[in-house]
Amino acid sequence: MSSTTHEQLKLLVVDDELDNLELLHRTFRRSYRVYRASSGQDALECLKQYGEMAIIISDQRMPKMNGTEFLSLTTDQYPDTIRIVLTGYTDVEDLVDAINSGKVFKYITKPWKPNELRQVIDQAANTYRIVKQRTRALSQSLKKESLYNSITTTIRSSLDYASTLQTVAEALGKAFEADYAVLYPVDSVEVGEAPKPVTYAKSEKSMADLAEVGAPCQELVLDKFPHGDTSLTRLAARFTYRDQPLASIALYQIAGTWDSTTVSLFTSITEQVVMAISQAKLHHHIQRQTEQMRTELEVARQIQHKLLHQVWPDIPGLKIQAKCQAARAVGGDFYEVFIHPQGDIWLAVGDVSGKGVPAALFMASAISLLRRELSASQPPGPETVMANLNQALNADLVNNEHMITMVLVRYTPTSRELVYANAGHVYPVVWSQKLLMQGTAPPPEPTYLRKGNGVPLGILPKWQTQAGQLALKDGDALLLASDGITEALVTIDGQHKMLGQQGLWQLLQKQTTGLNLEQLLAQLNTAANEQHDDQTILSLEVGF
Repeated sequence: MSSTTHEQLKLLVVDDELDNLELLHRTFRRSYRVYRASSGQDALECLKQYGEMAIIISDQRMPKMNGTEFLSLTTDQYPDTIRIVLTGYTDVEDLVDAINSGKVFKYITKPWKPNELRQVIDQAANTYRIVKQRTRALSQSLKKESLYNSITTTIRSSLDYASTLQTVAEALGKAFEADYAVLYPVDSVEVGEAPKPVTYAKSEKSMADLAEVGAPCQELVLDKFPHGDTSLTRLAARFTYRDQPLASIALYQIAGTWDSTTVSLFTSITEQVVMAISQAKLHHHIQRQTEQMRTELEVARQIQHKLLHQVWPDIPGLKIQAKCQAARAVGGDFYEVFIHPQGDIWLAVGDVSGKGVPAALFMASAISLLRRELSASQPPGPETVMANLNQALNADLVNNEHMITMVLVRYTPTSRELVYANAGHVYPVVWSQKLLMQGTAPPPEPTYLRKGNGVPLGILPKWQTQAGQLALKDGDALLLASDGITEALVTIDGQHKMLGQQGLWQLLQKQTTGLNLEQLLAQLNTAANEQHDDQTILSLEVGF
């Protein structure tokens, strides 16, 4: 069919009831070239013989092959055909199946009203004509697309800024058969250097002096350009992205074969060139920022490592261990072991909400303030120290939408007394490591320090709670951990789930040869269990 606009469109009606076929034929024969089939198989033979139909009207309930099955067989070969289903049933499943499998345009129930059916068919015909017109237009566009598809593919094949600039100059020079091309980037490749022109030469004939001409200021121009004793044809343009200049290019040709068609083709690929340069420029900028960020993160990591890499003297009858593993280069977890000149031992584990540099900055502030509080000649109780920290940090925490969970413990070796306060942190746990190592039955039970608990720091202007107390016995162990430990994802009984405090206790029960925090962390962070959060753990053992 040479034109779907002036010729009668072809219409195929399929129904196993001959009366319906005859009725549909009479209804549409004046406006369409109507073909009839009494089954899905006959309809397929009709399509094979007469080719694509503009519209197919098919009954749904037919023997051997229903309407949905038939229509689904036509979609690949005749994608533009408009399909309509007729049925005397209103089964929802059929409706969904017809639409999804048959790519159906309309679903009409019997008995139909002739005028309404004509309107539907006329609407389908108009849709078919529009589809065909757009298909023809698309075909023409694809022909044009093939002319410069190789250019854009080549241009956008590299994200490296320097390579992209060179590729753009070479690709445009070759595609437009230029003898010489000069690309003038606005931004330089190297930091601190002036941007340098990027050139392409078709032959060894020297035209390097053209690079000294300078960037063209015109948006797009095709003109003659004097060069020595001759005159070259010049195609020059400026590439901009969101009103920001990216680069300018000047193509030179000796033969002078360029015309308005060349300008049109050049215009059509300008957007692709702009996209390639802007993406490469952004990638280049991100690379610079990433390198700078890596340097800054390494400095921050070293600072944090020094803050946390504490060394404390051996204390007779006590064993202290501490480990902190950040999920990223730096993190918000921290611990503190402070031995006061008067003999008290202060232990703390905290967790700043969030990860990375912001959390690490608050972590450093919290440690500094904590050490200042504990350095007093007569430090107050843990609950007062926490209240003072909250007062000092509250405004900054609130303004930056951060908070700190923390547990602070004071241990007095002479009396073996623990005094502790908790700001929304994981409960400390106490158990008899001595009995655990001896393998006594029944095994020791853990004691969770639930008293002295308050909200995290940075939530309320004034923080307060009542401190908890506990006396340790010979062989007892105290463990403080961050939620990166208890919320670690591990495999338990064949299931991947959160460790929790019960799971942590199960791991601790396996420490029958002595408490080893490094070994404990290794059990959590296996190849199958990726670390997702900062992990901090601190222990105090009495009588070791």
